[in-house]
Amino acid sequence: MSTVNTMRAISQDDLGGPEVLKQVELPRPEPRTNEVLVRVRAAGVNPTDWKHRATGGFLGRPPYVLGWDVSGVVEAVGIGVAHFKPGDEVYGMLSYPFGHGSHAEYVAAPARWFAHKPASVDHTQAGALPLVSLTAWQALVENAGLQPGQRVLIHAAAGGVGHVAVQIAKARGAHVIGTASAGKHEFLRGLGADETIDYRETDFAEAVKDVDVVLDTIGGDTGMRSLRVLRPGGIVVSIIPMGSSDFPEEAERLGVRALRMLVDASRSGLEAITELVEAGKLRPEIAGTFPLAEAAEAHRQGETNRTAGKLVLLVD
Repeated sequence: MSTVNTMRAISQDDLGGPEVLKQVELPRPEPRTNEVLVRVRAAGVNPTDWKHRATGGFLGRPPYVLGWDVSGVVEAVGIGVAHFKPGDEVYGMLSYPFGHGSHAEYVAAPARWFAHKPASVDHTQAGALPLVSLTAWQALVENAGLQPGQRVLIHAAAGGVGHVAVQIAKARGAHVIGTASAGKHEFLRGLGADETIDYRETDFAEAVKDVDVVLDTIGGDTGMRSLRVLRPGGIVVSIIPMGSSDFPEEAERLGVRALRMLVDASRSGLEAITELVEAGKLRPEIAGTFPLAEAAEAHRQGETNRTAGKLVLLVD
């Protein structure tokens, strides 16, 4: 068990499979000026976690503690923090990618990365939301400027980002088309999707046309092929930040737009998400929960790519 000066965390000393993840004791952080210390109650697990675990990604060589999603309770505040006080329930996303570290009992981070937790959901649901909801919000609303009545195609619509994006797009009054395996179509229709495409049986580039916005959560040639389903002036927003320079060049040739992005920590974005949650327009689907000590099993399940929704670590 951790002491008052230490905390449990999931760390790794090597790159590799889920077996490199170990529960360790680390010094408990202290909040600096303009920071809050949050006792983590739940923390989402995202594809970026297992990709960084295996390859190092943006972070390079370990050791490090992964995790960007947080839902918990403010334990202490640093000098200058006016927005929160100890005991407040908060949720947020640590700055991506270098603010990682939420797969632990405590995190200390800038107060501006957090918002008050929506009262209508528990920590498990709140801990599932930040990274995927901010990604979807920033892609669809801030970058694509999605408007009521527009047609939007969401790739991997049953996944973590995708299933939240479907709900955000519907809340914005859009006509939503989602790609997913056939077994997940009923789930998508329950979220409000107007059309579903089985990517295993149907080429979306042949089945869809005159779309205003495409959200590419897959990468590879998906973004490039998506350019051809847009109407003039439409946009593909890819959340895969690196790829061929042919993507924007082809978009310009076709008279459409192409954009790559990474999610950014944002209290204002979280507050917009909170409004949707409190209005009953957005709920995360929880595909599974795991105690902190079983983080490796959460990674194993996530890497099957068979889950619908989000996996969450519970920190007691």
